[in-house]
Amino acid sequence: MRVALLGIVHESNTFAEGLTGLNQFRNGHWHFGEEIITEYKNAFHEVGGMIEAMREADIQIVPIMYAEATPGGTVTKEAFEHLMREMFGELKKHLPVDGCLVVPHGAGVCEAYPDMDGHWLGRLRELVGKDTPIIGTIDPHANVSKAMIDATNALVAYKTNPHVDQRTVGKEAGKIMADTLQGRIKPVQLFAPLPLAISIEQQLTEKNPCKELHEMAKDALSRDGIVSTSIVLGFPYADVKEMGSSIIVIVNGDASHGEDVLKELTNHVVCNRSAFNGVKQNIGSIVDSWNHTPKPLLLLDMGDNVGGGSPGDSIYLLDQLEDEAKGNVFHCVHDPTAVHVANAYEKGQRFELQIGQRPDRVSTRRRWVTLVSKGPGSFEETAPRHGGQVHFDMGPIAIVKTENNHVLMLTTLRVPPYSLRQLTAFGINPLDFDAIVAKGVNAPIAAYKDVCPAIVQVNTPGVTAADMTMFHYENRRVPLYPFEEINCTC
Repeated sequence: MRVALLGIVHESNTFAEGLTGLNQFRNGHWHFGEEIITEYKNAFHEVGGMIEAMREADIQIVPIMYAEATPGGTVTKEAFEHLMREMFGELKKHLPVDGCLVVPHGAGVCEAYPDMDGHWLGRLRELVGKDTPIIGTIDPHANVSKAMIDATNALVAYKTNPHVDQRTVGKEAGKIMADTLQGRIKPVQLFAPLPLAISIEQQLTEKNPCKELHEMAKDALSRDGIVSTSIVLGFPYADVKEMGSSIIVIVNGDASHGEDVLKELTNHVVCNRSAFNGVKQNIGSIVDSWNHTPKPLLLLDMGDNVGGGSPGDSIYLLDQLEDEAKGNVFHCVHDPTAVHVANAYEKGQRFELQIGQRPDRVSTRRRWVTLVSKGPGSFEETAPRHGGQVHFDMGPIAIVKTENNHVLMLTTLRVPPYSLRQLTAFGINPLDFDAIVAKGVNAPIAAYKDVCPAIVQVNTPGVTAADMTMFHYENRRVPLYPFEEINCTC
């Protein structure tokens, strides 16, 4: 038996300025054929889990294409159609296949195809036919569409946020494929879009409210006929009709096995909806408790969450902490212009530099800084971390220190803060700081929790601000909590 492996992955923020084009995919992770096996066979990534499952089942895996760009603005029509031509062109060379293992993100938006993942999965279904199983993984930040469900036999979401179980979930999807091809199961997929969108900072799965919900979903696996359960948290920064949270249940043969599970999980979320919306914490409260908080403190800059498509160039927290004269803090700021300027100086030289942007439209100030180091910004991560990638490239970087002893890593390419190696690979010791600013919400916690005894999600301005009701949507479904109140029979 031969199973094709293919994927196009992008988390698209439709509120972000600018579009995501081919260069962003080229600067991300784009592999063909055996390159995919080499890159991911030992990685904590779902593709690695799929490879492992196919080898254990003695099924030949046919790697086609895997393309992933850092989360950002809407994908251009040109880029998406180019990716599809490349992927389906390669796949046609290997047809027929017995099955397809797929890796969509689930929150991709193209300017010409708002349901980007549903579109390419539907094209795949047309190409391989209705009898070829299509089984895959999705990010729990997916906005799942009916088209995605209709095009596939089974989709399995990661169970953790931060996403440290990607390889395990990839292996789960691979096992479902093997069991399907070898006649042990006949997967049937049930889907329930929820009448609410879970607030981004409440999506940490190791704490309530999500912890209890995921435990309920796990317990349901002991019931007769249940193959897989997925809590899809959703991605609030996409103005599409699918935006919101949902639940997927995979059963063996008889759909009725999963109907009660869908109802129970849905009722739990709806009845506890206020907990899934949460309370936002601003910088003022952090400043007030600064002296009593163990250090280093991890400050999560939610409004400039690179992993949610933000530009990564906000200096809002830098300004706030400098104005309050709060300790020495590490910041990573995406600013290619500042890197270019800094590269004209040598280590130890002092110069004036304008850094980053203010998302609240306040003009930025110039700072006197000293160059600490400069050079290429490539590093590797071999531990299980959010995203499961091994190789990272920030492009040329410059590390500078301000007069207030803040250390700034300036990067040419946007890279989310998923790895502590982003600091340590360049001689930066996280324990030297009173605080570390990470431009994320939950994803950085997997990397930083072992060195930061206190973690605070800060409600900052930007295109990934925590309060989704601040954004103007034209396409979302109605009613949708917390935008509107919803009926509850609890």
